Amino acid sequence: MTRTHCPYCALQCAMHLEPGADGALAARPAAFPTNRGGLCRKGWTSADLLASPDRITAPLMRAGRGTGFTEVDWDTALDHVAGRLRELRAGHGPDSVAVFGSGGLTNEKSYLLGKFARVALGTSQIDYNGRFCMSSAAAAGMRAFGLDRGLPFPLADLGGADVVLLAGANPAETMPPMMGHLAAPRLIVVDPRRSATAEQALANGGLHLAPRPGTDLPLALGLLHAARTQGLLDHAYIDARTTGFDDAWRQAAAWWPEQTEHVTGVPAAHIRRAAHLLGTAARAYVLTGRGAEQHATGTDTAGAWINLALALGLPGRHGSGYGCITGQGNGQGGREHGQKADQLPGYRKIDDPRARAHVAGVWGIAPEDLPGPGRSAYELLDALGTDGGPRAMLLFGSNPAVSAPDAGRVRNRLAALDLLVVADFVMSETARMADVVFPVTQWAEEDGTMTNLEGRVLRRRAAAAPPEGVRTDLRLIGDLAARLGQPAGRFPADPDEVLAELRAASAGGTADYSGVTGERLASGEELHWPVPAGGAPTPRLFLDSFAHPDGRARFAPVAHRPPAEPTDTAYPLIATTGRLMGHYQSGAQTRRIPELAAAEPEAYVEVHPDTAARAGLAHGDPALVTSRRGTTRARVRHRADARRDTVFLPFHYGGDQAANNITNPALDPTSRMPEFKVSAVRLEPDGPDRQGGTA
Repeated sequence: MTRTHCPYCALQCAMHLEPGADGALAARPAAFPTNRGGLCRKGWTSADLLASPDRITAPLMRAGRGTGFTEVDWDTALDHVAGRLRELRAGHGPDSVAVFGSGGLTNEKSYLLGKFARVALGTSQIDYNGRFCMSSAAAAGMRAFGLDRGLPFPLADLGGADVVLLAGANPAETMPPMMGHLAAPRLIVVDPRRSATAEQALANGGLHLAPRPGTDLPLALGLLHAARTQGLLDHAYIDARTTGFDDAWRQAAAWWPEQTEHVTGVPAAHIRRAAHLLGTAARAYVLTGRGAEQHATGTDTAGAWINLALALGLPGRHGSGYGCITGQGNGQGGREHGQKADQLPGYRKIDDPRARAHVAGVWGIAPEDLPGPGRSAYELLDALGTDGGPRAMLLFGSNPAVSAPDAGRVRNRLAALDLLVVADFVMSETARMADVVFPVTQWAEEDGTMTNLEGRVLRRRAAAAPPEGVRTDLRLIGDLAARLGQPAGRFPADPDEVLAELRAASAGGTADYSGVTGERLASGEELHWPVPAGGAPTPRLFLDSFAHPDGRARFAPVAHRPPAEPTDTAYPLIATTGRLMGHYQSGAQTRRIPELAAAEPEAYVEVHPDTAARAGLAHGDPALVTSRRGTTRARVRHRADARRDTVFLPFHYGGDQAANNITNPALDPTSRMPEFKVSAVRLEPDGPDRQGGTA
C-alpha cells in the first residue's frame, strides 16, 4: 500500500493506493487536513486510468503531415526531435521554438521545464495552461498584498467561520471534499447558475446572488457600498493596515444597491442582506474562483472582491481572510518555479536583475544569457506558425486543442507548425495533431512534490512501475537537453536531485522552498511556503504585516467595464462555461474512465425552458451553440432556475462538442487571462430535419 495524493484538483486529497484481488491498483481515501478521509468520484476512480487501453507505451512518429503514426524506439524519436530543433534554431533563432507546460506537472517538472526552455533552448517562448487558471487573482493578490498564494491560511480555518462568500466558485462539484469545511458557515454564493454550491447555501440559510455574466465587479462594488452605508466597515483596520481606500471608494460610491441591481440583475434587498451578513460576522472569508477571474476584466474583478474584504478588515486576521481557490492540481506550484513567461523560480520576475543573477548562478550560466519575458499562453498559441512566431512547440501535460479559447483557431495554429512534440500518456486531441508523441509516466508511477491550494508542499509517491517503454518527463527533458549539447548532469532525472536544485534556485524568493527537504516532507510536517532554510513554514500569511515594503495592503481603484463582446440580434444569449463533478479539465483523462464517461457521456447545454422554446428546442434535443468564432454541438437540458439570458456548457469534451470552440480570447490587460466566461451566442436546432426559431 502506498500513501500518495490524488492526480486531479488543487485539494490534492490524500489517498492510499493498494492492489486488489486482480492485482490492479485501487484508490482509498486517507486522513488528511484537506479531504479528512473523503474522496470525490474522480478520486475514487483515479487508479482506473493506470490500466487504460488507450495508454501510449512507445514513442510515435509520423513520416509526414497527413500520414499515420508509427511506433519507433526512443533514440530514433529523440534524435529526430533534437535534429529538427537544431535546424529551426539555427535558421530562425532560439525563439522559433516554444514550450507549453501545465499546472498538473510536479514542482520538479515545472522547474526543470522552465530551465530547459531558457538554458537548453535559449527561448523566451514558454508559458503554461495555468495562465487560464487563477492568473487574474494572482495579479490582483500581488497588487493588493505584495504576495500571491491561493489561500494564505489553512483550508481547515474555514470551518470556524460564521460566513463565507464564494464568488465564481462551485466546490460542491469541482472539489466536493472541500464542502466539509463549509458545512458550518453560512454561505453567500455569487454565480449566474443555481449551482450545487448555491443549493447548499440556500438550504442552510445563506444566499445565492445570480448576477448577469460579466457583472461580478459592479456587484462587489455594490456590496462595498451597502456595507459602508450600513456602518459595517472596519475603519481602524483600514487606517492601520491599508492604503488607497479613498480612491477605491470613489469608484464604489456610484454603486448604490438599486444601481447595482439595474446592471447585475441581483435584487437590491439581497445585496443589502449579503453585506449585512458578511459585515456583522465575527469571522468571515471572501473567496474567489474562476467565475470571477476568467474575464477580460478579471484582475480588476478579483481586486474588487479584495477591496470588499479589506474594507471589512478580513485579510491578515486569524479566523477571517481573503483567498482564491486554485483549480489545477499544481496550479500554485506550477507558476512559482519558471513555467510562466515572465517568471523565474521562487516567484521571481524574469526582468529583475537580481533575480536573474541569482538563478543564473544556480544554473551555471551568465545572467545575460537568460532570455527575457515571452508571450503569454494564448498569445503564444496564437503566434504559432506565423511570421515571427514559433515554428516548433514542445508540449507537456496540456491539451490546448480543447482547453484554449477560440479552440478552432488554436487548432489551426498548431497545424501550422513545422514541428509539434507532445509528451503525454494518452492520445489527447492535441497529441493526435503532433508529429512526435513521447509516452510518459502517470502520477502513480513517479515521485515528486505538488503544492496545493493552501500553499502546502506535498510528497507524491510512486505506487507502481510504469509500462515498459515509458519514461518520466524529467528523463525526457534530460535526454533532449543532452542531445542539444548540454553538459551531463545539468538536467537530472532524479526528482530528489531536481528538488535540491529548486530549493537553491528559490532561496530568498517570494516562494521560498529552500527549507523543503525530503526529510521534512517524510516526517509529515505541514510545509506551507515560504519555508526558508532552517526556518519555520508559514501556514498563515499577513498576520503581522503584508508583503509590501511598508507592510500595508493596497486598495485598487477599479471600475466596471462591460464584457469584451456584446450580445445583439444575431447572438442574443450569453454563454458561460464550467466544470462537472465527474470530469476534469479537457476530459482527456476522465473521459477514458468508464464509470465517469457513462455518467456524463456527452456535452450538454443548460438552458431555461422558455429560452429553449424560443429556439424550437425541447429537453434532450440536439442543439448548436454558435458564437462569432465557432459552433459547439450539445444536447439541451432544461433548467427552470436558469437565467433566461444565459446558457451554460461544460468544457470537458473535444471535437465539435468542445465548449471552447465558441469562447472569446479577449485578454485581461494585466494577467493575460482570456474571457472564457462570457461569449455572445445563439441557440438553434442541430440537424436538417429540425425546424424552429433561434434564441
